[in-house]
Amino acid sequence: MTTTDLAEADAAATAEWLLSPEAIRAQCGAIYDLGLAGKLKHFTLHPEMLETAADEVVATIRETYPDLAVPPHSRWRHFVLDRRDRWEEHAAGLDVAPQERARLECELAIVSVLLDAGAGPLWTYRDPDTGAEYARSEGLALASLDMFMAGAFGDGRGPGTTAATLARFSAEKLAAGFQVTEDNPLEGLEGRASLIAALGQAVEAQPAIFGDAPRLGHVADHLAGLAGEDGLEAQAILDVILSSLAPIWGSDRPSLGGVPLGDCWAHPQAPAPGLVPFHKLSQWLAYSLIEPMQRAGIAVTGLDRLTGLAEYRNGGLFLDAGVIALRHPREAAVPQAPGSALVVEWRALTVILLDKVADLVRRKLKLSAEQLPLASVLEGGTWATGRRLARRKRPGGTPPISLVSTGTVF
Repeated sequence: MTTTDLAEADAAATAEWLLSPEAIRAQCGAIYDLGLAGKLKHFTLHPEMLETAADEVVATIRETYPDLAVPPHSRWRHFVLDRRDRWEEHAAGLDVAPQERARLECELAIVSVLLDAGAGPLWTYRDPDTGAEYARSEGLALASLDMFMAGAFGDGRGPGTTAATLARFSAEKLAAGFQVTEDNPLEGLEGRASLIAALGQAVEAQPAIFGDAPRLGHVADHLAGLAGEDGLEAQAILDVILSSLAPIWGSDRPSLGGVPLGDCWAHPQAPAPGLVPFHKLSQWLAYSLIEPMQRAGIAVTGLDRLTGLAEYRNGGLFLDAGVIALRHPREAAVPQAPGSALVVEWRALTVILLDKVADLVRRKLKLSAEQLPLASVLEGGTWATGRRLARRKRPGGTPPISLVSTGTVF
């Protein structure tokens, strides 16, 4: 093997590692250790405030789930609006076999999650059924569900997707479905639409996962085939997502050894190879595919191998609770791109702090990791608490740091 071959093999191995939860925790942990040592450029770390953050999360859980039966964090929670489970209402009218329902649910989850990046403070969606208006995650969820049921991602005759329709998806079609106007702007409109189009192209190009007659929902069959006697590992779901959806991310993302790395960003203080992975949307999607597989009769194990989600609600919890602080508070008002060192630091600290606050929350509630896995801590939980504190501190519940939304990260 030549030196070039060895270098390429090393790069491929490093890329494979960066596409794992272990790498997320390792690289984020290195940034966290720098924070403990007071060596980060943008943030200071105050671990003594973790108890306060945990108390806030416990208060949210007790109020929202007084029986402490907290469901996992996933897209499915956002389809429940005003105590109506909109997806279940639709699903009750579908005369399909369990495996076909799993295919439809995987299609809905994937499309809806990829459209889920922050909507911005001005956009809302008016429910055609009730006239009620919903913003942010709930609005995005309902808008994507309505489009899905109308066949906007498929043949136009009902729920589902087709690879060809996805591949032709446009910003104009998304704007129409999401009620976007000059007075109702949606941040990252073009980026979202391009993700869906790239998704269709990826489905068409990967028959091993999506079938010879390519269909996004065939990922449910592929995942079912990976299940062993003990069920399906959550990380196996993430692995399939990261490998099959790698082509959809734009050219602005880093790659290594020819492997696209997705939600992975450079930071000058990160250990070799100088990159910090998060894979937020991919892990959010992995969490959201767990329930369709469970409803299809497949046990999903190892949920806590996945990490917490590095996005502005979880990260906002730690800023607003005083666990971390900006060295230069004026930077909060300067719009930050996903690849900025400030955002990378913020997200890395968030990942590690989510693990730590989860342990404290379990201790306070006297529950084990099996009884309250990380996915449930997120739902119960850190995400909802981050939103609650944001609303308490800022009009409209905006993030504590101004972000440039591309529609493909947060």
